[in-house]
Amino acid sequence: MSISKTAPSIVSGLPGYSGPFECAVAKTQRNLPALAQNPASWAYHRNGNYSDLNEGFFDIGNWTTSFFTGMAVIATLHTGDPRFGKALQPLDPWYQKKIGTHAADTMHDLGFLYSLYAVALYKVTQDPHHRQTALRAADQLAARFIAGGNYIRAWGRMDESGTDYDGVAIIDSLMNLPLLYWASAETGNPHYRDIAVKHADTTLELFLRPDGSVFHAYRFDPQSNNPVGGENYCGRSIDSHWARGTAWAIYGFSLSHRHTGDSRYLEASLKLADHFVARLDDEVVPVWDFSLAPGEPPLRDSSAAAIAACGIQELALQGEAPPSLCSAKDAMLAKLCSPDYFDPSPEVAGLIRNGQVGDGIGRAQSVYTSWGDYFFMEALAREIGIEITWW
Repeated sequence: MSISKTAPSIVSGLPGYSGPFECAVAKTQRNLPALAQNPASWAYHRNGNYSDLNEGFFDIGNWTTSFFTGMAVIATLHTGDPRFGKALQPLDPWYQKKIGTHAADTMHDLGFLYSLYAVALYKVTQDPHHRQTALRAADQLAARFIAGGNYIRAWGRMDESGTDYDGVAIIDSLMNLPLLYWASAETGNPHYRDIAVKHADTTLELFLRPDGSVFHAYRFDPQSNNPVGGENYCGRSIDSHWARGTAWAIYGFSLSHRHTGDSRYLEASLKLADHFVARLDDEVVPVWDFSLAPGEPPLRDSSAAAIAACGIQELALQGEAPPSLCSAKDAMLAKLCSPDYFDPSPEVAGLIRNGQVGDGIGRAQSVYTSWGDYFFMEALAREIGIEITWW
């Protein structure tokens, strides 16, 4: 489905979005040369200077570089300025090697990496080189599918066993499925779509709790492939309610509904969105985990708010978001645009403060995050009428 630039259910006309969006464009233009000169993950940083704290581009844990390429494509759509595309050109050999000589050291976030790079660039340029790159990435992602358990293994090399990552799937993977849906539609090969649907069905069956919260992760027995139980690597605890995990699921299930028409995914997305919004307080931006105990620092997660806003936008584009969710989306974006969160400083690479990075043992730190910046820019882009077509 093509997303309309002028969809009345999205373009709110609320004041205050244009300035932050233009700032995002300007920061993207300033950030790209440094990233292209020294490609790395640029994941998060306490002071917003991503290049000061990063892991290598070919590191197996890198899932974040393409948030900046995605921002560059959005900036191109807005400005028509070819400089953004030219700034991305030095990155191409790195993306080729990532799924070439370094293919064994990739993981489930190939979707984040290549939907926001190769698919996005192909959508804009129709260059067959980017199409082929995206299809190669889809092949690598599909190869992580564990047929016996009907899930995509999240982490670790596929030729490794006996590690803590054996048999682990995570809620975030719902956002990687669009790469497979796109590959299936692009080639006519149902193999990619079948994998995406099976993983989405497994997530629907095992990750969602009756109260509308989600597990961050789920473990399967590596030998039998039978489900073992919930697991946690990012939230406060296994049974807690990690806010960003719910945001991934709101957006991810809404996208699976768009690609498949399966009403179960829509129902899940709406239930999770209602549950998320019901737990927002007067600050509007959620605490990083909705299950914090009394006395624990109520650290906020601006990235969870930005992702959830994008998910609600997607529901609205499908004509499925009730006014209560749209109002919550507007409130979250307005708060993110306030001085409490939005940082217009030209000397700071990051856009929004108070994102969360958890360590999986009940602690969190408040930082700028590249994923928060991207989804903030994507949400603003939709609000001012720019098409986002690569999910």
